[in-house]
Amino acid sequence: MRLPLLPPLAAMAGLVALSNVLVQYPINDWLTWGAFTYPVCFLVTDLTNRMHGAATARRVVYVGFAAAVLLSIVLATPRIAVASGLAFLTAQLLDVTVFDRMRRRAWWQAPLVSSMLGSAVDTALFFSIAFYGTGIPWVTLGIGDFLWKVAFALAMLVPFRLLMPATAGRAVQ
Repeated sequence: MRLPLLPPLAAMAGLVALSNVLVQYPINDWLTWGAFTYPVCFLVTDLTNRMHGAATARRVVYVGFAAAVLLSIVLATPRIAVASGLAFLTAQLLDVTVFDRMRRRAWWQAPLVSSMLGSAVDTALFFSIAFYGTGIPWVTLGIGDFLWKVAFALAMLVPFRLLMPATAGRAVQ
């Protein structure tokens, strides 16, 4: 793995592991603390995809997935780790594919659409696997989490746009 990929790999593994710990602590009936950290993974994936291409972004997702699941088994519960791993892998690979197909459109379309679709899949998979049958109001938490991810996807367009010049010389078209 090349040295420039260490920051996105570390960010991915750290964000997912931290999110898996924080998702166990509800703020209210609609949100957990994990809602504030996990959506940044889509920014990491999209910037990696823009700078290094879809194949490299997929490698970052795979390595981030493996590291995050291992950390989550230790830091969270096995059920959270499995739910997170399945949701993360499915959602992030969808994000990479959609972003790559839309990369030549207006600068904001690929990161917004790919993050929104990935967030919908991630939320549905994670909350249904992690909390079904536990007595936790997972449908309500899932709705709140998804609405937060929608707002976050819109807000992440600002740092994505600001970081685009840093990717300009290396951006994959």
